[in-house]
Amino acid sequence: MSDYYIGLMSGTSLDGADGVLVDFSEPRLRVVAAATEPFTDTLRAELLALNSPTDNELHRAALAGNQLAALYARVVSALREQAARRGITTNQIQAIGAHGQTVRHQPERVSGEPAGVGYTLQLGNPALLAELTDIDVVADFRSRDVAAGGQGAPLVPAFHLGVFSRAASAVAVLNLGGISNLSLLPPKGSFAPVLGFDCGPGNALMDAWCQQHTGQPFDAGGAWAASGKLIRPLLASLLSDAYFSKTPPKSTGRDLFSLTWLAAKLAPFATERPQDIQNTLTEFTASACTTGINSYGKNSKELIVCGGGAFNQHLMQRLQAGLPGLRVSSSEQHGLPPLQVEAAAFAWLARRAVRREPGNLASVTGAAGPRVLGALYPAR
Repeated sequence: MSDYYIGLMSGTSLDGADGVLVDFSEPRLRVVAAATEPFTDTLRAELLALNSPTDNELHRAALAGNQLAALYARVVSALREQAARRGITTNQIQAIGAHGQTVRHQPERVSGEPAGVGYTLQLGNPALLAELTDIDVVADFRSRDVAAGGQGAPLVPAFHLGVFSRAASAVAVLNLGGISNLSLLPPKGSFAPVLGFDCGPGNALMDAWCQQHTGQPFDAGGAWAASGKLIRPLLASLLSDAYFSKTPPKSTGRDLFSLTWLAAKLAPFATERPQDIQNTLTEFTASACTTGINSYGKNSKELIVCGGGAFNQHLMQRLQAGLPGLRVSSSEQHGLPPLQVEAAAFAWLARRAVRREPGNLASVTGAAGPRVLGALYPAR
């Protein structure tokens, strides 16, 4: 029987939407189609603005959600064209898992609120996406975990467990998107819990600094960072944020690690060369990640890296330098390209929702227990 699901992911890097069509009919999933649709400069700027309080937020957020739905529909159309060439029809696709675009992430319990919990907000208008694609859509994956007292993030460790875990040893999986998140997977058959948390910034601050000073959306291969020198006092200041002393479960986003936060940190270093600041921002991301692994994943023998940061050779080298006892490799070497991992995870989460199976891990998010994640928007 066909068991096809689409996963759509647009993350904190704000570069666009990645989509995959995944076949779950065999024990090991198979990506049969992949597509990407970049954000326009206008949409990227609007989504970035909506990460902070701004004028007429509700109206602007609704319109941005509509634009995202239209962009997601174009990704789905490209996937369907590829699928058709393989003899796969739209009727065989069970559902679309659409993460949406996170613009606020405040999951901590709020004193005085009746429910005692925070919130997380992803834009995307899944009802419109269902209308445009004529395929069932599962969306709003994070809210149920937050309602159960969890962080609502990261959600991918459960997926990583099924795809990347090993029988012989513990494995760490690091997603380097705009924000970096870590999954610590025990050996298969172990009774040890899966751990996971957001380490801190991934590419977000590096990309913003690169765009500002070179006009390029990212530091290709980390070459610009590699041309600079480390500013140790700046690195110490960046790592002094209280987030890094928190114990898991914990998650974060652009709400904390914003351009305003970065500007305040950079103010005393206004005379430093831009490439030296880029070098230090890269080291900041690497240090936050390696500290998390060294603190909570000491038994890991391997680090598998996915997300856009896996293509930053300088960053990968700095990760390896901070983890001399681990083999650091791209997820490409383990059968799943770096830019397909998160999209595949949301195809997997959509399938879990349709089958009414839990999608979260309470050991990761801190929720009261397993929960079915996501809301269904039927095509008809």
